[in-house]
Amino acid sequence: MKSQKSSGTAIGLVTLMALTLIVISIVMTATPAPAAQASEQRLAPAGSHSVTVVGEGTVSIDPDIATANIGVEVMRPTVKEASAAAQEVMDSVLKALLAQEIEEADIQTRHFSIYAERFGPEGLLNEDETRYRVSNTVYITIRDLSSIGEVLDAAIDAGANNVYGVDFSLADPTSVESEARAQAVADARSKADELADLIGVEVSSVTGISEIIGQGGGFYGGNFAQMAIAESASGIGPINPGELMLTMQLQITYELR
Repeated sequence: MKSQKSSGTAIGLVTLMALTLIVISIVMTATPAPAAQASEQRLAPAGSHSVTVVGEGTVSIDPDIATANIGVEVMRPTVKEASAAAQEVMDSVLKALLAQEIEEADIQTRHFSIYAERFGPEGLLNEDETRYRVSNTVYITIRDLSSIGEVLDAAIDAGANNVYGVDFSLADPTSVESEARAQAVADARSKADELADLIGVEVSSVTGISEIIGQGGGFYGGNFAQMAIAESASGIGPINPGELMLTMQLQITYELR
């Protein structure tokens, strides 16, 4: 009897020890050690608390070039006649532009099309009444701003019947773009500091920056966008390039602390 009792007691102790080991193992698995918790916190991704703003910098400038589209459009009964007539007029226009000291490198063909006109004032035309419209347009750069009126007058006198898209800009905007970017960075930091102050934190390091691309890396604004060509006795009226503003925009992300 004593032997059986001792045997039962030993089995019970072994079972109890096994259960205790299982419980300890579960507790250790479910609750990471403080060192492990600290390690996880240190490995948290940087920049998880951040603010993204758009900074803007604007510089006033005096334009030094003008660009324009000058075109010829004719309509004739056949494609051959229309093409020949358009080419003849465009040759005259090009000669006039060269005579105004526009360099050949500053004259570029931008558009050429042949279109069959099948509708007239009374509606659909018969096949033998179809007319053909030929359009030819060149894009020019005028580097002497004081000669804009004379250049356009000369083109019109030579037969150009489409003049549009007259804009002003800079031949080399590199330096003013750099100045505008510097202003944009300062503007972005000011905005980030203001936002951080509102929620009781501080701005730390920059984690990302990108330029918002417009025309040529920025965009121009000025009275040239609303420029009108006035009628006068000599043709084109006075054209004033005025002042432009070059604006650069940067999107910057800052880490907060």
